[in-house]
Amino acid sequence: MMTFGRFRLSLHNHGFLRLDGGAMFGTVPKAVWSRVMPVDEDNRILLATRSLIIESEDRVFMIDAGTGGHWPEKFRSIYAIEPIPPRSAGLVPEKITDLILSHLHFDHAGGIFERKPGTSQAAILSYPRARVYIQEANIETARHPNPRERASYTKETLDALDRADLRRTNGSEEIYPDLWVHRGDGHTRGLQWVEVREGVNAVVYPSDMIPYSHHIALPYTMGYDINAEKLLQEKEAFLGRAAENGWLVVFEHDPAVPAAHVQVDATGRYAVRDLAEI
Repeated sequence: MMTFGRFRLSLHNHGFLRLDGGAMFGTVPKAVWSRVMPVDEDNRILLATRSLIIESEDRVFMIDAGTGGHWPEKFRSIYAIEPIPPRSAGLVPEKITDLILSHLHFDHAGGIFERKPGTSQAAILSYPRARVYIQEANIETARHPNPRERASYTKETLDALDRADLRRTNGSEEIYPDLWVHRGDGHTRGLQWVEVREGVNAVVYPSDMIPYSHHIALPYTMGYDINAEKLLQEKEAFLGRAAENGWLVVFEHDPAVPAAHVQVDATGRYAVRDLAEI
């Protein structure tokens, strides 16, 4: 656990899944990205589903909730979903008072509910005490997804969200002293990234704006990104501040690099400066 300003910070991985490597690296050729990212026989790469846990004297915030383990076998097989039950990794769901969802794609928000696969059992909220924060724009996006994102926004997740203590955010908001959410629209409309502040310094959680440490390089965007030009603008602004102010960046999906500081290297490109532990 790391002390940062008024908070204690830690990381929790909800488990793993696999997505197509080409989709994860967009227009970057496989001959380039495969040097640093191995693939399986189906050309899929491994993704973690890592949360940042933010504890204050009276609150416990968690960012994102992983996939959950309730999916039908066909869905689990396509994405090689391997959830880790929260309690088996030392996370007590009842202690989470606030759940910040970066967006409602299944690998970020699917874990908000539980249900036995193949049954009609009503969904049970995984974090029953938690207020849930999500950008209003992303709720509308999830309710009316475009054809490219339809498979990522599931009705089951939305149904569970309707039963939660929901707090809709709009743009940049301080939801708790020194804890901010900020809207981005490049990956999907209404994504929110999270900033834990201590003066100009910060620990930040960019979610799918920068899912892996390898995505720090500006050209490394995903085929899943709905607006690549907008994402490039958001990444450049984000990384400029991160490098200038020494922010610690948490990578949600990188199975090998949980967090790092970034810099502008000798070639003028953004790159990892050093790895860091939380």
